[in-house]
Amino acid sequence: MAAATTARRPAGSPRPGIRWDRLGRCALLAVLALVLYLYIGPTASWVSTWRESKQRTAQVAKLERATAVLRERRAQLRKASTLELQARRLGMVRAGEKPFVVTGLPDR
Repeated sequence: MAAATTARRPAGSPRPGIRWDRLGRCALLAVLALVLYLYIGPTASWVSTWRESKQRTAQVAKLERATAVLRERRAQLRKASTLELQARRLGMVRAGEKPFVVTGLPDR
């Protein structure tokens, strides 16, 4: 009876065993996943470095503009006429000049 309940396979069918094509595909997928995993760290580092370089480039451009403004201001302040104008705005007079103070003028 035991022999009658077990299913017999036909004589020409292949034996069930390891399907090497499926195993090969699974192995290739595992290798691909490993390679992608190994690329994640360097790629993230590259992206953060690229973003930081963009920020630094913008900061350098801003500092260069500020430097240009300060150099222009320095050039103006080195002129004698600008220096005298600033001194007169502060109420200074040259040696030998007589200062006059006008009061009681209407506001503009």
